[in-house]
Amino acid sequence: QLRESGGELVQPGNSLRLSCIISGRTYSSHFFSWFRQPPGKEREFVAGLRPSGNRYYSDSVKGRFTISRLSSENILFLEMNNLKADDTGLYYCAIARRGYSRVPKDFDIWGLGTQVTVSS
Repeated sequence: QLRESGGELVQPGNSLRLSCIISGRTYSSHFFSWFRQPPGKEREFVAGLRPSGNRYYSDSVKGRFTISRLSSENILFLEMNNLKADDTGLYYCAIARRGYSRVPKDFDIWGLGTQVTVSS
């Protein structure tokens, strides 16, 4: 089970940290990701984290967002800096049992999402 939090209304240029609490079991060999769904658009990959620690980002967030995981507490984070209006959307955390992917259909477990709105 996954539960996201931390989304809110912020002004452009500000920062937010999203959290995803992972409960139910240990996912030591899975691929963890953040996706987002902008209004009226398809769900898109934002960031991903391998068990090895390798990180992956979409081009639109590279250099501004950071994905990390606190294993001891089973929490996944997404640190978002210099937010832009285009970052607005419903943000989901997700887990893929079969490893690295950027395609939503390859992910097995999803949270319900947390809303991020960037607007002045």
